[in-house]
Amino acid sequence: MTVEDSRPRLSSPSFLYGTAWKEERTEALVEAALEEGFRGVDTANQRRHYYEAAVGKAIRDRSLFIQTKFTYIESQDSRLPYDPSADYPTQVRQSLDSSIQHLGHVDSYLLHGPRTRSDLSRIDREVWRTMEDLQREGCVQMIGVSNVTADQLAELCDLASIKPAFAQNRCFARMGWDREVRKVCKREGVVYQGFSLLTANVDEMGSREIRQIAAGHRATVAQIVFAFAQRVGMICLTGTTSRQHMREDLASSTIELSEEEMETIERISG
Repeated sequence: MTVEDSRPRLSSPSFLYGTAWKEERTEALVEAALEEGFRGVDTANQRRHYYEAAVGKAIRDRSLFIQTKFTYIESQDSRLPYDPSADYPTQVRQSLDSSIQHLGHVDSYLLHGPRTRSDLSRIDREVWRTMEDLQREGCVQMIGVSNVTADQLAELCDLASIKPAFAQNRCFARMGWDREVRKVCKREGVVYQGFSLLTANVDEMGSREIRQIAAGHRATVAQIVFAFAQRVGMICLTGTTSRQHMREDLASSTIELSEEEMETIERISG
């Protein structure tokens, strides 16, 4: 295992730049995001959907919050960051070692989703124990989980000796902006990270109510969604490829929504 470097670690910013599905454009887009003001990057050691090594080329030892993930073999392609014949604790360590080689350091290390759709498997528990060990050893600052149900997150918090710092999910308005998972996060002191806040909610973003709120703030609909998400305590992820949208997304943190506007957006979610 690569020894953690001595640079001070950063707390997570309110916005992370997501790097999935960018392939050969990854390095240039991450560089653009940093130039526009992003100070946190989310990736995964899953070559099927991410190009983690290209993220590393873009960040070049900058002082940034870096988050990556351990991904089970079922969600990988043939370009594996670990020995598939090794036991799971070894795979977790090998994947992190590879990520540190790509990225220089890792602040937050997430389990990229449990192996089953409900409950946690024996393997999930074994992997989590290894991730706890990695945090104790100083290899990462924080650990967490993504693509998780409310019941799975509650179970993980019950069994963990180190609770997840983050729970990262695709955030659907039709599910109350992932209300049930956020309830568990609030109860257990876990910070919620929301991705696909725009692409998962196209119909809601086109509603008359949201458009009226945006017009009242002279803002885009996307900015209103991000402002709402931050107000309810989410860390937002955006993977936009547009520099203008990068700037607009970050500027959403300055929008102050009223209680009535917040209630309207919550109500739109059903």
